[in-house]
Amino acid sequence: MAHPLEQTIREAYVAFGLGDLDGYLSTCTPDFTFNVSDKNFLSGKYRGKSGLFELAGRVMQVAGLSFEETVEDVFANDRRAVVLDSHRFQRAGEIKQYFTAHVCTVSDGKLAECWEQPRDQTAFDDAWGPPNVNSIRRSSPA
Repeated sequence: MAHPLEQTIREAYVAFGLGDLDGYLSTCTPDFTFNVSDKNFLSGKYRGKSGLFELAGRVMQVAGLSFEETVEDVFANDRRAVVLDSHRFQRAGEIKQYFTAHVCTVSDGKLAECWEQPRDQTAFDDAWGPPNVNSIRRSSPA
C-alpha cells in the first residue's frame, strides 16, 4: 500500500510543472531547502519560498517554457521521500534531457529538504552549463 505522502508529492510536482510554486510549497515546511550540487548554473542551496522562486527563475532563464518534468515514480514514508523523474528542455536550439532523483527528508508530513541526484552528472552539467552562464547571458556587446 502506498504511503499517503506519495500522492501529495505527485500533486506538488504537477503544480510546479504548471508554474504554481505556492502549490508546490504547500507540501513543504516553511524552511524547505532544495540542494543542487556540483558546478553548473543551478548549483546552490535554495531556502524557503524565495529560494524556490530563485531556482524556478534560473530554470526559466535557461530553459524558458520548454522545460518539462516527468515524474517516473515516487517512494515515501514518514521520514523520507524519493522522486524519480526526467527533465527535458531546449537550450540554444539543442534538446537537453537527463534523469534524476530528488531525495528528500520529511518532517511532520511535509518535505523539509531535498537533494538533486542526477543519474548522470555529466549530462546534468551539460544541460545547465557552467556556473557563470548568468553573466554570459547578461553581457552586451561593447
